Amino acid sequence: MAWYPGAIKMELQPESDSQPAIDPTQFICHSIAAPWDERRIYEYWRDSTNLESHFGLDFDGSLGQFIGTETKADANYRANLRPNGTGAISIETASNLEHTDPWTVAQMRELIELGVWVHRTHGIPLRICRTHDDKGFGYHSLFPEWSVGGTACPGKARIKQFREIVFPGIVARANGSPAPTTPTEEDDMTPEQARQLKELHDLLTPYAGWDYRGKGATTDAYADLRAASAQATAAVKAIGTVGSKVDGLKAPTLTDAQVAALADKVAANPALADKIAELVADKLATRLAN
Repeated sequence: MAWYPGAIKMELQPESDSQPAIDPTQFICHSIAAPWDERRIYEYWRDSTNLESHFGLDFDGSLGQFIGTETKADANYRANLRPNGTGAISIETASNLEHTDPWTVAQMRELIELGVWVHRTHGIPLRICRTHDDKGFGYHSLFPEWSVGGTACPGKARIKQFREIVFPGIVARANGSPAPTTPTEEDDMTPEQARQLKELHDLLTPYAGWDYRGKGATTDAYADLRAASAQATAAVKAIGTVGSKVDGLKAPTLTDAQVAALADKVAANPALADKIAELVADKLATRLAN
């Protein structure tokens, strides 16, 4: 059995040991029609039903795995285990009670990462399933053979996201393609296409944090902050040597711990590093001139 390293392992027993093995050839997405995190999904499978999925995904992107991906899970009807030994990997995702809401960005990001993993681990081809037993990726309502009596799962909004954002994101990430260009670089897009491309771009572009460098820059944001701190400290010390013109101005030195604390406060917006450097220089120049 295979366990995804990006998930919290919450192994269901006795199902994990007692259910038959599968050769996973499909990855099928569901909505659970409940605003549950991965632990609550696990508890539901454990305590309230004899059904289960391989994975459970919360709104915030946290992921639980309940059964290894080479063991049958009972979420996809006839796709669970076929006579030839193949079967589907399933993921239930938190939603509203009617599963009419879209996936959050955090959910889509994790679906993309997990999709890449199942492709690389099990050789599931990068295509949307063409028939109910075709190898590939899909969602619960894609084929009637995947549900008992039909279903709208995972819901229209999420089906649209699957086709326009999630599955293209899996393909792009699996192929090592660079993130799509930002919408401002495409003049012939409709507003809806631009929004979708930006969302996909944000999903596929890792957060740079303090490794961020502006266009043409030779140093990252953290180095710029440290340099600005050192320059400001040196300048204030120099003022103190010749006689400060600013009443009460002292020459503080930022320690590494203080710089790190400041970095934490603005890490959510790495572009602020350039603004910090400009602000330090402007404020110092203003105070020296008075």
